[in-house]
Amino acid sequence: MTDRRPIVGGNWKMNTRRSSARELATAVVSSMADASPACDVVVIPPLVYLADVAEIVRGTSVRLGAQNVYPAADGAMTGEISIGMLQDLGVDTVVVGHSERRHEIGEPDALIAAKLRAVLESGLTAILCVGETLDQREGGDHERFTLGQLDSALAGLDSISADRLVIAYEPVWAIGTGMTATPADAQSMHAAIRQWLISQYDASLASSIRIQYGGSVKAGNAAELFAGPDVDGGLIGGASLNAEDFTAIVRAAAAPASLAQEGRLS
Repeated sequence: MTDRRPIVGGNWKMNTRRSSARELATAVVSSMADASPACDVVVIPPLVYLADVAEIVRGTSVRLGAQNVYPAADGAMTGEISIGMLQDLGVDTVVVGHSERRHEIGEPDALIAAKLRAVLESGLTAILCVGETLDQREGGDHERFTLGQLDSALAGLDSISADRLVIAYEPVWAIGTGMTATPADAQSMHAAIRQWLISQYDASLASSIRIQYGGSVKAGNAAELFAGPDVDGGLIGGASLNAEDFTAIVRAAAAPASLAQEGRLS
C-alpha cells in the first residue's frame, strides 16, 4: 500500500480564450467540490489567463499551475515571465520540460535544469516532464533516454523535497496522437524511474515522489492506466478542456487512494 496522494494536472496548452478559460475553471471548481477527490488537482491555463483563473480557484481545493517560467528573477528578457510574477498570481505549480517545449520550441537540457532548480528553490512545486520519441521506443532506447533526461534535469540537486517534485512520464509518441502506452508500458517506465530515484537518493525519498502518466489519457482509459502501483495520477492535455471528462479522470485517480485510505488495498 502506498500513501502517495495522486495528482492530476489539466494542461490546457495554447487553448481557450478569456471567457472560455473562466467558464472551464468555474466548471472544474464546481465538479471538484462535488467529487471531493482523494487527490491533488491542478489547472494549468495559458499564461495570459492565469489572473482570471486564479480569481476563480482561489480559496478552493483546485491548485493553479503555469505552463512555463524563466529561471532569472528579473531583467531584460522580453516575453518571459519570472517565478515572482507567477507567485504574485497565486501559482504554486510549474510545468518544466514538457515535450512540446523540448521538441517544438527547442529548449535545451541546460535550460530545463535551470528552470527546475529555480522552481524548487523558490518553494513552488515542479512537474518535471520526461519521455521518449517513437523511434526511441521502437529502437529499445526508451528507458535509457528517459532516465538520461532525469539525470540531466536533477544533476547537482543533492537534496530535493518529495512534496515539491512531481515527475510526469509522457511518451512523446502518445501525446495528442490518439496512441496510448499500455498500462503495462506505463507501469514499467514508472517503476524504472522510481528505481533510478532510489539509486540517486534513497528508497524513502523515491517511494514518496509522485510520478504521473501523460499521453492521450481519457475518461475511458484513465482507471486502467492509473492502476499501476507506481502511477500516481496524470498530466492531462486534450481531455482537460472538458470539465466532465476531466472530472472522470480525477475520480479514476482518486479511487485507488480512497480504497487505500480505507485499508482495502495492500
